[in-house]
Amino acid sequence: MSKPIVAIVGRPNVGKSTLFNALAGERISIVNDMPGVTRDRIYCDVTWLDKTFTMIDTGGIEPESDDLILTEMRNQAMIAMDTADVIMFIVDIKSGLTDADRGVCDLLRRTHKPVVLVVNKVDDFNKYMNDVYEFYNLGIGDPIPISATSKIGFGDMLERLVSDFPDNVKKDDDEDTPKIAIIGKPNVGKSSLVNYLAGEKRAIVSDIAGTTRDAIDTKVKYNKKDYIFIDTAGLRRKSKIKEVLERYSIIRAVAAVEKSDVVIIMIDGTEGVTEQDAKIAGIAHERGKGIIIAVNKWDAVEKNDKTMKEMKDKIHQTLSFMPYACIIFISAKTGQRTGKIFDTIDLVMENNSRRVPTGLLNEIIAEAVAMQQPPMDKGKRLRIYYATQVSVKPPTFILFVNYKYLMHFSYVRYIENRIRDAFGFEGTTLHFITREKDGDK
Repeated sequence: MSKPIVAIVGRPNVGKSTLFNALAGERISIVNDMPGVTRDRIYCDVTWLDKTFTMIDTGGIEPESDDLILTEMRNQAMIAMDTADVIMFIVDIKSGLTDADRGVCDLLRRTHKPVVLVVNKVDDFNKYMNDVYEFYNLGIGDPIPISATSKIGFGDMLERLVSDFPDNVKKDDDEDTPKIAIIGKPNVGKSSLVNYLAGEKRAIVSDIAGTTRDAIDTKVKYNKKDYIFIDTAGLRRKSKIKEVLERYSIIRAVAAVEKSDVVIIMIDGTEGVTEQDAKIAGIAHERGKGIIIAVNKWDAVEKNDKTMKEMKDKIHQTLSFMPYACIIFISAKTGQRTGKIFDTIDLVMENNSRRVPTGLLNEIIAEAVAMQQPPMDKGKRLRIYYATQVSVKPPTFILFVNYKYLMHFSYVRYIENRIRDAFGFEGTTLHFITREKDGDK
């Protein structure tokens, strides 16, 4: 089940990034008094009571000149509105209701998306509450006073926010259909792949990078089985993000990954794997999705008997955090090896949903411990009492130990490798949770 997406919008310098950091629990966005500091979209997961949602911090409205203000406001607001399930509209009590606030509100009010109006910088409720009433003039519901800096008023704000989340109990017709998000840099061939698999021109294909502005769902039938492919806008390095619409492409990618079962990370075979590919892949890795790395344009690469191995080595080196990913070499233009995509998707989905019997799991771990002694510190040695799998998508295991601090990352990786040797799990990340258990310490 995908998480609801909440976009924080508003004009510059109203405290959007400060609020985002406070809800995220750490400094993720840059906070500065200079308007327009937030240049990239930053996202994280937030949990309030029993609700978890993906929150996206957006840059403020930054018109290049006065005569473009309405166009720029419309572009930014529409992208945020189209992607989010709920919009948090942030205004500033210190500057009061401005024409810019009214302009954004006019766009928000004409949508069918829920909007939560948040009045920020209300550091003293007794002092500022009368000024809060001014924002009723926007006509989009009750303004909720908060102070992002002092973390005042968050309870009322979050309670209102989660009450507007869509009802996920209702099951749509495509709930059981595998959903595959295709992400990658601009002009890597994402739309070309969707078009080839669909057998028709569903997405615009152009040599101009960044042609795809939206996330497009395309249903494809292969061997009497349905698949839904989600094409996304290409992601560029921060230094190359110039157009307002392109600056919001991260929202599209996060939204697509969130609702997908498997993510295909497309890499340009003529360029090789880059650090930007690693950043893009990290979005899928963090969310525990099944992952396939598709090296596209392989038909245009001059090859010898070592070319494929050398490319795999470079991928494993740059994407060292996800050695489990399946790697395939394709040409979206000619269709070379594209049929293998469906077999790989089926394999990855099966592995992402695999359950390991508890008894067999503990046998494997016992053998691993016998082969390599657990870490020891100041006379105390790590003991793994018991392990069990608690969930799938991704497969998640709990390890009960005597001293949690002795469970070094390197030993967790060793245990993970032994489990993979025994059960495969190709194409999916494995999550491990370490818990202390009272016993013979």
